[in-house]
Formats: sequence, C-alpha cells, structure tokens
Amino acid sequence: MPLFKVENLTYFYPETDRAALRNINLEIEEGEFILVAGGSGSGKSSLARVLAGLAPDFYGGRIGGKVFFKGKDIRTMNRKKLAREVGMVFQDPEKQIVQTHVEAEIAFGLENLGLSNEEMLRRVAEVICFMNLEQIREAFAANLSGGQKQKLALASVLAMQPHALILDEPTSQLDPVSAEDILNLAKRLNEEMGFTVIMVEQRLERCFHLADRVLFMENGEISCDGSAQEVARKTIKGGMPFVPPVSRFFAGLNVSSVPITVKEGRKLLRSYLKENQTAGGNQSGACHKSVRAGDLMERQSAVSMKNLWFAYPGGRQVLKGVSLDIKEGEFVAVLGENGAGKSTMLKQITGMLKPDRGRVEVLGKDISKNGFKEIRRFTAYLSQNPNDYLFQDTVEEELLFTLKNFGLKDLSVVNEILEKFHLSKYRKTNPRDLSSGERQRVALASVMVTGPRLIILDEPTRGVDFRLKAELGGFLQKETEKGSTVIVITHDVEFAAEFAARAVMMFSGRIVRDGEKHDVLAKSVFFAPQLSKMTRGICDGVLTVAEAKEKIYPLAAGKVSIA
Repeated sequence: MPLFKVENLTYFYPETDRAALRNINLEIEEGEFILVAGGSGSGKSSLARVLAGLAPDFYGGRIGGKVFFKGKDIRTMNRKKLAREVGMVFQDPEKQIVQTHVEAEIAFGLENLGLSNEEMLRRVAEVICFMNLEQIREAFAANLSGGQKQKLALASVLAMQPHALILDEPTSQLDPVSAEDILNLAKRLNEEMGFTVIMVEQRLERCFHLADRVLFMENGEISCDGSAQEVARKTIKGGMPFVPPVSRFFAGLNVSSVPITVKEGRKLLRSYLKENQTAGGNQSGACHKSVRAGDLMERQSAVSMKNLWFAYPGGRQVLKGVSLDIKEGEFVAVLGENGAGKSTMLKQITGMLKPDRGRVEVLGKDISKNGFKEIRRFTAYLSQNPNDYLFQDTVEEELLFTLKNFGLKDLSVVNEILEKFHLSKYRKTNPRDLSSGERQRVALASVMVTGPRLIILDEPTRGVDFRLKAELGGFLQKETEKGSTVIVITHDVEFAAEFAARAVMMFSGRIVRDGEKHDVLAKSVFFAPQLSKMTRGICDGVLTVAEAKEKIYPLAAGKVSIA
C-alpha cells in the first residue's frame, strides 16, 4: 500500500475559476524522497497543502478526486491524528510561528498533541540540539532573522515526529551553509530515520541530486515524473530551464548521461579536456576576467556608509564599523550568513533605523538628519516579506496606491509595470489570492512604479522560478544602465553571479569582502555558484553557464560534437 495515493485530484481556490491542480494521479511510497519542481504558480505549494490535509479544509475552495493516506481518505481522518502523521513547513515561516519565544514555539505543537511535560521536555531538548538552536533557545521570535525563523518552523514540526515531512521551499531564506545543513538534515531524516520527505524547491542546484524522484509541474499538472536524471534530460530537451546549472551546461554537449552534481560534472569535464590539456598544455587558470563597467571613480555616490555601528535595544551588536560606498549605476549583491546584519544595514540606508554611531548618506542626503524624507520618492525598498506591501483589493489598486501616495498622476506607467512583471492577467485579482512567487512580483511592482533612482531589494528571488529570476535580473540590469543603483540582499548565489557586477560579503556584522563579483564569488568556498565549483582548478573564474560555454565549449569541440 502506498503512503499517499492521489486519484483524479482537481482543486480550485475560493472565488477563482482557474484550477490550481488538474487531474493529478500520484502514488508516493513510504520512505521516498520526492522533489517537486516547476515554475511559479504551477501548483507545487497547492499539491503540498492538499497532501498535508490543509486544502480545502483550511484554505477553502472546491476539490474533486480523492487523496488517501495509508489507505484512508485524508479528509475523513481525525485532525489530531493527521498532525501526528504528516508535518508541513510552510514557505513563509511568519505564517507558522505563533509563540513569542523559541522554546515555547517548539513546545506549542506538543502541547496541542497532549503530551506529558516529561515527554515535551525531552523532545524540545532533543530537537534544539539536533537543529543547533542552543544559542537562540530563549530568544524573542520576532527578533530572529528570516533564516532563523525558517529553522525554528522546521524544528517545531520535527518535535512532533511525523512519518511524512512536507517542506515548502525550506531553504529560500537560508545562506548556502545553513541551507546545506537543512538539506543534509532532510536527507538524514529520510535515510536514517525512515521519514518520507516531499520537498518543494526552486533552487534546484541545492537539492536536485538528493531526490529519489522528481515531479515536474506545469499549469497545475504533473508533466514529468521520474528519477533526477530522467527529468533533467526530458526538461532540457523540452527547452525548460528547471534543472541545475551543471546539467544545463552539459546539455549543450553530446553526452550520453547528463550529470546533476558537481562531482559528476568535474569527472566528465576532465575526461573531455584531458586530451586537449595533454596536447596543448594545461588549460587551468583564469578563463574569465572582467572589469566593472564604466569609470566608477568619476560617478557620484548613491549610498555612502561610514563606520556604522548599531545594536537593537537589549541585544547584541549587529553592525560593527561598517563602511561602504556604492556609486550611481552599480548593481551590488550583498551576501552572507543568516543574522550577519545584511537586512539591518539596508534599513539604515532607508532610514527605518538610525545608527548608534557613524554616518549614512543616500543620494547626497544625510539620513540621520531626516534626509530620507527628501529622497524617499526616488527610493524603492522591498523587504523579505511581500505581504507587508499588500493591503489593497486588487493588484492594480496596489500600484495606483503607490502613485497616489507620492502625488504622481501618470497612470499609464501601471500598464507598463504590469506587463513587465507578467501581472496583467492578475490586474483585478486580490493579491493575497496569488502564489508566493506572484505576490513577490506584485510587491516589487508596487515599489517600482515610481521609477526610483535607488532600488533596494531584500531576498527578491524568494519563491521565484528560474525564468522569472532571469527576467527580474535582466530588468534590474537595464535599470542600472539608465543610471539607477541596485542593491540586492540574497542567499541566491546563482542570481548574484548571473546579474550583479559587484559582491559584498558580510559576516558577524562586518564587511569581510567587497569587490568585482568574479574576485569575490569565484574565490569563495561556500558562496561560489555551482559552475564555479565544477570548473575550479580546470578553468578558474567561471561563474555562469554562459561563461562556461564561452570558455570550455571551444576546448571540448575537438573531442565532442556540439549539440
């Protein structure tokens, strides 16, 4: 008997005629590790919610077909019993955390299950140790970083010891090291403890190789179901971008088997280049060297921070002597560990927080002297949570509200922005009825509608698929060409490598590296993109698929045919 059996499943959210899920037929065996991939709005999160028993009971709407868990219709099962069996970690941890302190949040689910105090104490202590949360066990939940909240949400579910674990983009707010911890944990739970893991994820380079099976979804349907290798080959042949960078690179070579990991890619790449290296000398060394576009020294500073120190009331020092100068027209990616102070630094730039010591100038105005009031019309700021920006009844009204708030009367720009962000079809839709990735785009559109000179984005690619990330990156690059300045905080190393020109690394409240992206990312161990890891020591300095093709395809052309 399969653990989950889905028969002819169709699901509609309330007040919509567009099916979120269409004719889904699926069986999931106990102990499988399933990866669910696909574009934004393809139905991934909706499928996860149905399997967890939350749709339609919690989300409402209409459902057709049947979903069985251990042979029982999931809609007729006792809710408490189902909660013991199936645990889900949501894409947005803010929706899952209900207690004020970390330890209380982990114990909350156990209290609802009616466990004894002794059993609750044991489980809480065990999961805190297992998840390495000892340093924040007594912390106020609202003060945690986005990544720490995501870890806490997972810990609270693990404490309930479910048999099936459903993870909806569990690494979307985590730095590469923390993301590896979560993914390795999920793999351990699957392999060593028998958990059935169903993971929805956009950043496939992190987890594609972990899955026993990959489900690829399009328009609410499962269009491809098979092993990681099988799905990679099928999606590549179909021209879809939803595979890891290593696989996309080798898709251009006539290979019998497409690699999906760095290890497989390095082995295959060395075998192709071995003959060339023997005949023409070692090809290792820097294959790519770029310079920052334009003469930045002659440009005006868009943002200037000098010796910035900041601590939250009663808390630790978050910023420690931060100094940074960003010129007009630059595209800067800020990376670093969770809790490094990245978001706090951005809030200093926007005037939301004032430094304890130091000086911040934005577009020539001193923020500490209320200078932000003079430049806010020219500044766009998008925080980690897009829901903070959505309070109108339709997508169109969200954009119009921003224009009216600044006294702008050119309403034609609304149509232009809706078209750019592929939101025209949702013009009259309530933004809270959209998927997480779609809400992210609405929030971004609402701050971009004023035509800002300074664009500050905190994790803008969270919940956004490969294709839309590429369009967002291209859009931001064009804005810098027009003279706007873009600052992006991101844990998405691939996005930073593809589109930013400069990378800034933060750790423990300090800037530890700042420079041209190739100098920073290619020399990093944990913050290097996948292609950089694959080509290190073979063709150093490569960050993206395009760069790898440009430098390596000619070397391999004598040995293999180009597809």
